[in-house]
Amino acid sequence: MPTRPWAPDEERRQEILRRYLGAVAHAASSETSERAAGRGGPAPPEAAPKATTPPHLEQQAPAPAPPRVRDVMNVPAVSVPGDMPYLDVAHTLAHEHVSAVPVVDAEDHVLGVVSESDLLAKAAVKAAPHPPGPLGRLREHHLYEKSRGETAATLMTYPAVTVRPGDLVADAAWTSARSRLKRLPVTDHHGRLVGVVSRIDLLRALVRNDADIREEITSRIIRQGFLLDPGAFEVTVENGVVTVRGELDGELVPKLLESIRGIEDVVDVVDYLRTT
Repeated sequence: MPTRPWAPDEERRQEILRRYLGAVAHAASSETSERAAGRGGPAPPEAAPKATTPPHLEQQAPAPAPPRVRDVMNVPAVSVPGDMPYLDVAHTLAHEHVSAVPVVDAEDHVLGVVSESDLLAKAAVKAAPHPPGPLGRLREHHLYEKSRGETAATLMTYPAVTVRPGDLVADAAWTSARSRLKRLPVTDHHGRLVGVVSRIDLLRALVRNDADIREEITSRIIRQGFLLDPGAFEVTVENGVVTVRGELDGELVPKLLESIRGIEDVVDVVDYLRTT
């Protein structure tokens, strides 16, 4: 009878989820402390400058905070224990439709990552115990020796490349690109697994589509920032190029265009605004 893929029971899933929430809270607390430390003491009061812009512009909504790993990672993360036989690891990858899984110890500390490549080398060794040619390079020799292992811990790649929940998505994307990894384990400050983030998750968070850009312009800029009716404007976005049409007070036109150009992923702004 084939062995069923290993998966955590409900109690263990709840423990992983609690650990994830704790890691997120710790990361948020650290960010708040860092910001407070960087500000120093309160600045002395200054005389208010004479208002030269309409009062409602002072209420402009702040730009969205850059996305962090905790916003896009998958929870709970699929993992395997170090003593799991390689066939069960293969079944787990197939069952969960993933290309790699973290290998963890009894306390969920990440030991390494076992991937389809690791299992493929193992399968090749099982089919042909002797390599087809001379193992001239050190990497080939290491791969051959490692592929003779029988468990996740002996087949895995280590040390694991990991990220934290509070890391910026952009930084995690660089880590993924440099290491050429499709999936990165996310660990708390104790090195315990709290989630997994994939390259596609990171890419989606960094590259917004035209519809998302248009939504930010109409909602955050026009409605919240300028307190105007978005229905009075025609906003189209194509490959990051924004075209805006409508009627607006002449003094507000450059401010609106500047706000739109300040949005990430906006390539250019085509101005068809008419002044009133």
